Formats: sequence, C-alpha cells, structure tokens
Amino acid sequence: MSPVSFPCGLTRREQVWQMGAGFAGLAMVDLLSRDGFFTPHARANSGNAPGSARAPHTAGKAKSCIFLLMNGGPSQVDTFDPKPLLDKHAGQPLPADKKFINSGGRKMGFLTPSFRPFRPGGKSGLPVSDFFPHVRRHADKLAVIRSCHTDSHAHGSALVAMNTGKTFIGRPSLGSWSVYGLGTANQDLPGYVVMLDKRGGPISGQPNYASGFLSSAYAGTLFRPSGNPVLDLAGPVSREVQRQQLALLEQLNHQHMARHPGGNELAARMASYELAYRMQAAVPEAVDLSREPSRLVEAYGVGRTPTDEFGRNCLIARRLVERGVRFIQLYSGGGHLEETWDAHASIEKNHGQHAAEVDQPIAALLADLENRGLLDETLVVWGGEFGRMPFSEGPGAPGRNHNPYGFSMWMAGGGVKGGVSHGATDEFGFEAVENKVHLHDLHATILHLMGLDHERLTYFHQGRNERLTDVFGSVVKEIVA
Repeated sequence: MSPVSFPCGLTRREQVWQMGAGFAGLAMVDLLSRDGFFTPHARANSGNAPGSARAPHTAGKAKSCIFLLMNGGPSQVDTFDPKPLLDKHAGQPLPADKKFINSGGRKMGFLTPSFRPFRPGGKSGLPVSDFFPHVRRHADKLAVIRSCHTDSHAHGSALVAMNTGKTFIGRPSLGSWSVYGLGTANQDLPGYVVMLDKRGGPISGQPNYASGFLSSAYAGTLFRPSGNPVLDLAGPVSREVQRQQLALLEQLNHQHMARHPGGNELAARMASYELAYRMQAAVPEAVDLSREPSRLVEAYGVGRTPTDEFGRNCLIARRLVERGVRFIQLYSGGGHLEETWDAHASIEKNHGQHAAEVDQPIAALLADLENRGLLDETLVVWGGEFGRMPFSEGPGAPGRNHNPYGFSMWMAGGGVKGGVSHGATDEFGFEAVENKVHLHDLHATILHLMGLDHERLTYFHQGRNERLTDVFGSVVKEIVA
C-alpha cells in the first residue's frame, strides 16, 4: 500500500519528524540567510563526496598515517622516558605535593625504578629501554614527546579521547576527520582501516573509530586480525549479476533522493555499496602477503611467536599505504583489561609480553617504509591512552597504576624530525612540566603533518562549526622538520 502523503510530498510521519522546532526557527533562518551565514558552509561542503581525493590546506608531507595504539596504557618510565632519580629514591613514597586521582582505589606502593635499563640508540643517542631493542635501532627516526597529558584516568574515556578528542562517545575519530579532509587516493579501498588485536577490540569498542556526526562513509573499516580480513568478499552471485543489482538499487535510491533531498546517510549508504563491490577485487590483492619476499615477511616476524599477528598487521598496513589508504590504525592489546598493556600486577610480565609482540614488527615497518621511499610521506604514531605511575602498587605488586598527567608518545616519518625528544615530565616521571602537550595539541600536530589546519577542518553541526580539537590545540612545531 502506498503511504498517504501531504500535498508537499511528505508522509504524515515525515511531516511530524521534520517540523520539530521548525516554526520557531523560521525567523532566525531568514535573518541568517540575509547575512549570508549559510553560504560559506554550502561552499565548504560542495564537492566533498566521500572518498574523493581533496587538496590539503597546506603542503603537508604525510600522505598517510599509521597509528600504532597500545591499548591499556604503556609505562613511560619503562619505555621512552628514563628517570635515573627513581633509582636514587626507590622505596620512598611519592612526594605529598604530587596530587592525583587514585584510579580504582588501588594500593599505593613506593617509587620504583625502571624495570629494564635504557640504552642510547642511533647517532642521536636517544635513550630507549630494553623493552624495545629493535625500535631502538631506529632511534634517529623518532620524535619522542615526553610531556603528553590527557583528561581522563579511566581506560574507556581516555581511549575515546585519544581517538576523538573528547572523553564521551559520539564524536568523529581522528581517522574519520583525516579522510573527511583529504579523501583517499584509492577508490577501491576504504580510506580508513582499523586492525584489532585477535584478543578483542579496544575498550569502549566501535566509538573509537566511528564517524560521529560526519557521514558514515568516513567511519573506520574493520579488518579482521586472522583469516580473511574482510568477510563475505565473494558473493553468492556472479560479478555481472551483482553489478546489475547495484545499478537497479542505485536507480531506486536516486529516485528516492529526488523526492526527498538532503538524505546524506542514504548517499553514504549508496557509496558504501559501491565501495564494497570494488573491495571484492582490491582487498584480496592488498592483503595477499604471498606476494612479498620471504625474507621481508620474516623480518616482520610473520609466522613466528609472538610477533606473527602484529607483524602481519604491520605488513598489511604498509601495503595499504602503498595503495593510497589514508589512515590505518593498529591496536595492540585485547578488549579484556588483563590482555592489554594495563600493567597493574607486573610491568615486567605485562610489558615483556606485549613489547615482544610489537617491537620487531614496528622496527620492520619503519625500515620497510624507509627502504621503499615511503617513510617521508607516511606518518607513524605510537602510544596509548595514557601512561603509568612511577610508583608500584605495593609490596609484592610490581605493577603501576594509570597516569594521565604525564606520558610519552612518539612519531616518525611524514615531516617529523628524527632523533629528538620534546618536553619533559618531572624528576620522577609523574607529570608533564616542560612544553606540555595535551591530546588536542597531539591531534593538531598530526593533522598539520598531513596538510590539514585543525582550525579550518570543520563540519557544521547543530548550529556550530565542529572540529576535532574543539576550540583548543596548538601544533608542536618543535618536532616538525
């Protein structure tokens, strides 16, 4: 039965849905239109079709970004921020003037030295701990930011903030903003790919790689960590029949959009159907590691314990960069806290396991990108949602609690200076005290290196120009080459 429509062409349900608060806003719309308020936003979004490559704001060197996210929060004083005074003051309490929130009401122990020694790497002598001996060989490529800080001490909200800039869900992720601003160079592959740990997804799940109020076409596409990265690529019908089905569906959708203009989500869904069709041919080729030399596959640690999974994902990430994918995010650490970098019980046991899984693959990724001339145009980012405390959790509990006040992240390639450190935490590694870098500054810097001005990359939503960094953020120019 055909739905009963009003003379305007809308059904009764559509009429009620669309008229909410509309009458009260008519006068305001008229006044704003006379002032030309809506014109700039219409121009800003014209030609902004999902996936189409777009010119950057500036000449950023990074064409792609690979974000290596250590789910659970690695300890800065055990990885990239050496603190010799922890040895001197071992066994003493944290000074009383160091104020913090005791996440989860955990037991508090005493100042505890780094669990593994730091050694200088490369010509720069940048110190890297023995948890990362392979990465240390590439110290001259790294810009270590030792003064990061964030807004939450809880895993879920801190991880969402690291990805979206806010501690609450519903905002577009960094990858979504990147593809919204730049599009992708390959129309047969997603512009934003996410690869999870086989032990589970990130804490808080899908909101970490969602597109929020942007079109769903900019959301991250999940690649599975084992087996076929994307399921159901081989459909039940032939490619010719499938092409005919999509053509008919597209015709019907266009007819609907002609009667109901402004259907952004329908347009996104149409684009996703077409992308899925093209992915059926492009994805199997992109993830086929049999095309790689066996020596290179071995360098990534593929086929060996404990590096196989993360090594495979790193190698796939490099292949996706070669094929024009804009943003790739790799997670280390599963969805259950005991399977992440959340080292409450033992830094040595926890970080020893997880670092061993990722150290060799990350080093191989950096070397491979450099050898292929891709590192200069690929930004590699490493870090977690926060760091860890410089004290233990009590006698017999050689772990560390959450620390949002000061932690380390590093970047390499894509227009970044190598062999440098920026900022500093205090003498114990508790809080950032010099050249502090908030996560908004981190996001602004990543976008800047990709050629995007974080203040100009906006989306008009509910009467406001929204952006990843809200009304904050400054580019960390000291690490930009």
